[in-house]
Amino acid sequence: MLDALIEEVSTPFGSASVAVIAARLLVAILLAGVIGMEREWRDKPAGLRTHMLVAVAACLFVLVGQQLSYVPINEDADLQVDPLRLIEAVTAGVAFMAAGVIFTSRGQVRNLKTGASMWMAGAVGVACGAGQMPLAALATVVVVCVMVAVRRIEKWMGTY
Repeated sequence: MLDALIEEVSTPFGSASVAVIAARLLVAILLAGVIGMEREWRDKPAGLRTHMLVAVAACLFVLVGQQLSYVPINEDADLQVDPLRLIEAVTAGVAFMAAGVIFTSRGQVRNLKTGASMWMAGAVGVACGAGQMPLAALATVVVVCVMVAVRRIEKWMGTY
C-alpha cells in the first residue's frame, strides 16, 4: 500500500512538465497581482490576495482539466474533456464571487469595477492555465491601463 501511495505522489504530470505547470501558476499569480494591486491602492474590498487567489484557482482548474485528458479511467470508455465547459464553469464561479462584492447604497452601485477586475483575474488565470501567457500579459496591461487612464479622464471630465 505504501508503494502505491509513493507512486501516486511521484507520478509526473500527464501533459506538461512540472516546470511548465509551475510557470503557468506563477505567471497567473504575478499578472493577477498587478490587477489586484490597482484595487489595493484604491482600498477596495477585493485587493491583491483576492485577485491572486482567483487567478490561481482558475489556472488550476484549466490545468486539472488538461491533466484529466491523460488519466486512464476506464479502458473501454473514451474520456473527453470539453475545455469550453471547464472555462464556462470557472467563469460562472468567479462571476458569482465577484457579484458578492457589488452592492447598492443610497441609489449608487458600489464596487462594480472590483467585481469586473476579479472576473478579469479569472480570465487571466484561465489563459495562463491554457498556456496563453503572452495573451494574459497583454490583457493585464490593457486592463491596468484602462483602470488607471480612464479614471484620470473621468476626473478631468468631472464625472468621477
